[in-house]
Amino acid sequence: MQDVEFAAGLRPDGLPAALSDASRLAAVEATCLLGSGPEDAFEDLARLAAAATGCGRAFITLVDDHRSFWKSCVGVPAQRVDERQSSVRDSFCYFLVGLAGEPFVVEDAASDPRTRDHPAVVPMKIGAWAGYPILGPGGHVLGSLCVIDDSPHVWHPSELSSLATMARAVSNEINMRTSLATVRDALATAQEALEQSNTLARSLQDSLLPPTLQQVPGLEAAASYLPAAGGTTVIGDFFDLFHAKGPWWCTVMGDVCGKGVEAAKVTALARYTLRAEASQHLSPATVFEHLNSALIEQRKGERFLTAVYATFRLTPGGLSGRLCTAGHPPALIRRANGRVQEVGRHGSLLGVLPHVALADVRFRLGPGDALLLYTDGATDARARRTAAPRERPMFGEDALAAALADCHDLDAQGIITRLGSLLSEHSGNWASDDTALLVLRVPERD
Repeated sequence: MQDVEFAAGLRPDGLPAALSDASRLAAVEATCLLGSGPEDAFEDLARLAAAATGCGRAFITLVDDHRSFWKSCVGVPAQRVDERQSSVRDSFCYFLVGLAGEPFVVEDAASDPRTRDHPAVVPMKIGAWAGYPILGPGGHVLGSLCVIDDSPHVWHPSELSSLATMARAVSNEINMRTSLATVRDALATAQEALEQSNTLARSLQDSLLPPTLQQVPGLEAAASYLPAAGGTTVIGDFFDLFHAKGPWWCTVMGDVCGKGVEAAKVTALARYTLRAEASQHLSPATVFEHLNSALIEQRKGERFLTAVYATFRLTPGGLSGRLCTAGHPPALIRRANGRVQEVGRHGSLLGVLPHVALADVRFRLGPGDALLLYTDGATDARARRTAAPRERPMFGEDALAAALADCHDLDAQGIITRLGSLLSEHSGNWASDDTALLVLRVPERD
């Protein structure tokens, strides 16, 4: 061994320093093959190496800093894992590691000055030895593909060429597995991160919606939020129902442009601004004007929102209120006899221009009448996924009005359930957008 000049010098024990290189050891560990059992892919290559050279023994060996492990061995009766490993000092493979990936070929091990004093020559009956390196993705020497002849052997160039080719095949097999494992680990990590992100996103979305809809004495109220199929992105749909002051109550349905955290910020700003302004102003249009100013001042017109907002109070005859729409679909009123009508004048969307055109519209609900607020996810819901997206008809405003008209003898929750069921049926449970619905209904008198 004294006649071999190793690229990285020697360790204190006289073996190549490259054996202990941290990056090389990490590459060996990354193969996940140390201590593993036989596999056909490697056994076949080892048998092929023995046959191509006419040698009785062939090995695919991995080498860490203290041991040599035979992933495959031909001509040696070693089946158990503990029989397939030895001290690195008792193997020729450390020559390949020390030579930085160069092959190591010996025609007569007993007389070659590089190996004649090696402790494995006599007990392993090594007459001749030829090995080519197994290289990792970064060029580190992981081990070797080698053959052993019991007698001295003059290696033919074709034999060595075959060994070199098969060593590359072993390297490719190991590197492909390592890369696949890396991809799987990365995918698992990404999947875990995505699941955490989705959970946080939905938690944020839920925090922007009332966990339970506040109940108004003498009035039925129900709402639902139907997420888009497979959707976990934070969106801007929101609704609310709350007490303003005295006998007055307020309800709102809104839709912020865009998705994600920035949309959620606008949603939160809108929701809490509306609550604050509702205690000061009974006019929905005035409340919207103040919300528009807040959006311009704090969000600089970066996102807009549409909304419909109503202020109402209970009366001996039912419910009386005022409603304003700001770029939002009109509200629908279902009369007790099944007739459906739109309520609200089209007004400016909020958050873009400093001056908006908005108007209040008065409305009344009698016993059995219901008010429906909704986002455009309801009317834009596409039909079942049996055709190209543009070929799938949307649910549409007329269908929504007809569905509402058919809600005979249903209370507020029943109307919400019925409409949600029809939308899911239309879209085949694959809604392209999130949908919010809110119903206020005056109970029929006994």
